[in-house]
Amino acid sequence: MHIDPLERKWAYISLGIAALFVSVILFDALFHGVNAPSNVETIDSARLHLSEEFAEDNLGVQVDDNGNIIVRMVAGRYSFFPKHITVPADTPLKFRWASIDVLHGVHMPMTNMSTMIVPGYVSEVNTVLPKPGDYPFLCNEYCGLGHNHMWSKVTVVAKQHWTPPAANKPEGDLNDE
Repeated sequence: MHIDPLERKWAYISLGIAALFVSVILFDALFHGVNAPSNVETIDSARLHLSEEFAEDNLGVQVDDNGNIIVRMVAGRYSFFPKHITVPADTPLKFRWASIDVLHGVHMPMTNMSTMIVPGYVSEVNTVLPKPGDYPFLCNEYCGLGHNHMWSKVTVVAKQHWTPPAANKPEGDLNDE
């Protein structure tokens, strides 16, 4: 089969460009720590309320035995639970999310907080919120007719003004606000 030299030249250029793009992606992934999630936790969304970690009494802000702050929240049509939490500024926070029903996304404007909440999986985000203030959690994945009302509020207070929640009762309540 005869291939015109000009077509052959453009085929090599196209393959070279594709190889360049793949090389840039691999370089970025290796040297900037961009990796696929390796610790994938699964959970039964239908029995979420019966799980120990995401039971209603365990939602909200908690401080573990090592002093780490863990925030457990649940996304479900059309709300995040709990509706309001208070966390300290300039402190490492671990957010753990689970979905009751469908795919949700959570985004906190003016921060680096953004993730997908996939049914059947636990989503985890580690972050530090540097500036005190009130921030909304917004759902950024269309989840149904009430999607535009799906939000929650996070109050970030100065570290010296934050009081850790009681050991037995997480901060935040499903009935807040």
